[in-house]
Amino acid sequence: MNKKKRKVKKGWMVLLIFILLLGGVLWISTNRKGPEETKFEEKVPNESNESFDNETKQKLEKLDNIQEKINYFHMDYIDRYISYHEKNPNLSMEDVITRVNIGLDQDYYTHTKESPYLNQVYILSNKYITLSDYVPENLEKVSSSCSTGTRYLVREARLAFEEMCADAKKEGYTINAMSTYRSYEYQVGLYQRYVDQDGVEKADTYSARPGFSEHQTGLVADVDNRKTAYTSFDTTKEYTWMQNNAYKYGFILRYPKGKEDITGYTYESWHYRYVGKEIASYIQENHITFDEYYVRFIEGKK
Repeated sequence: MNKKKRKVKKGWMVLLIFILLLGGVLWISTNRKGPEETKFEEKVPNESNESFDNETKQKLEKLDNIQEKINYFHMDYIDRYISYHEKNPNLSMEDVITRVNIGLDQDYYTHTKESPYLNQVYILSNKYITLSDYVPENLEKVSSSCSTGTRYLVREARLAFEEMCADAKKEGYTINAMSTYRSYEYQVGLYQRYVDQDGVEKADTYSARPGFSEHQTGLVADVDNRKTAYTSFDTTKEYTWMQNNAYKYGFILRYPKGKEDITGYTYESWHYRYVGKEIASYIQENHITFDEYYVRFIEGKK
């Protein structure tokens, strides 16, 4: 092979290696995801009922073969779905599936399970999912300019809350954290005090039992404006500001009005939960609770 041919061959090899390296760099850059870019990708909906036996097919037909349209249908719950649908015929089939997945066809604090997402911003605590004696990592003190007393939040939530607090102040609003992280032990005493005062049945409508409190996640801030009682927060201009802006910082109103039958708690205009900007924006746009979002997009994720 003469020198000219060798040079041509060598040139093509260098070009090929360059193309392969460039392709690798592009693949890595397009597939790398930072914390704010991580999305919960939807699973493929369940199979059509053609793949089931006759008895199962009949049951699925009672549910309008909803498993072909949504990806959060659980075959293990099929009898529960049918029973709940018969008791609540006015609900859409999607809502039937969602509510049963939450556990709303069962009594509160029964059939409870441990949260599998400790130290994640999408951790859920409600009357069916317990945190036991969990203590979150990275608890940090909230700035005194944004809180009353000594308050702690998980680092990511603290940073977001302080940013929100500062931005609100620039616009003439005061957002103050008057209650944040509460330990399991603290909730034991608090809940018992409410039980002694109002009885178990009423206390359960507004206070979580120990191990089931959202405050234990370190991702919750009860807020006021340092002037009006927190229980009247929805009468303040700060409440309106939070309704329009909290989601931009990753916070949601955890127990909204009109959703008591889903959250299990009375309306709390002051209780804001950090879930991250992506989840908060979806909840804001679709007017759903975090419980609903969780069973549709998070539950079962690794």
